[in-house]
Amino acid sequence: MRNFIIALAFWGAIGVTPVEAQGNKVVVELYTSQGCSSCPPADALLHELAGQSDVIALALHVDYWDYLGWKDNFGSPDFTARQHGFARAAHATTVYTPQMVIGGKDHVIGSKAMEIMDYVAQHRNAVDQITMTLARNGDEVQINAQSNAGRLGDLIVQVVRYTPEETVAITRGENDGKTISYNNIVHSWDEVSRWNGSRPLAITAPAEGSDPIVVIIQADGHGPILAAAEIR
Repeated sequence: MRNFIIALAFWGAIGVTPVEAQGNKVVVELYTSQGCSSCPPADALLHELAGQSDVIALALHVDYWDYLGWKDNFGSPDFTARQHGFARAAHATTVYTPQMVIGGKDHVIGSKAMEIMDYVAQHRNAVDQITMTLARNGDEVQINAQSNAGRLGDLIVQVVRYTPEETVAITRGENDGKTISYNNIVHSWDEVSRWNGSRPLAITAPAEGSDPIVVIIQADGHGPILAAAEIR
């Protein structure tokens, strides 16, 4: 707590307003594609989740359905690779869309609303292992964190940027003729530091532009997400 108070004093002195993560921000990752006919209901559900103040809802568009006739202009092989990493961690043999990964731990078909909300509630009620604060300062984000449970193992600190909303008219493939609005479309996901919780974390990372900033602290090897905060 002493480090957090010092950080508040520092940010106040330079005219930066810090944003503190409130409780457990639950990260919900949707793996989706514009070329997947079963994805629109999951895309709509992510829109609903994005409106919840204690949820960070992220759409990661994969590229492995592009061969069906429509290239997803949000798709990235990096997001496909992240989904495969979760599959390996869960000892799964395949990946699919729509899939939601909740808290870096629980995997579920992305249109199963009741099951998803049950998982979100479980993560929401979990004990916070890390306290984290963020502050935007021009084209940088200041990240301060401390472990509430001592050393936590090998953790990855990641900065995620997304576009809040974009509408796409699809003219080929499985969703031919549909116009779909997508929310919280991730366009970058960067590792900025490693940390083990043994001492407070205080770093600055690039964060150019006005898009929302998400910082995620996650166990190495596509493990559980232990902390997440957001500046919109």
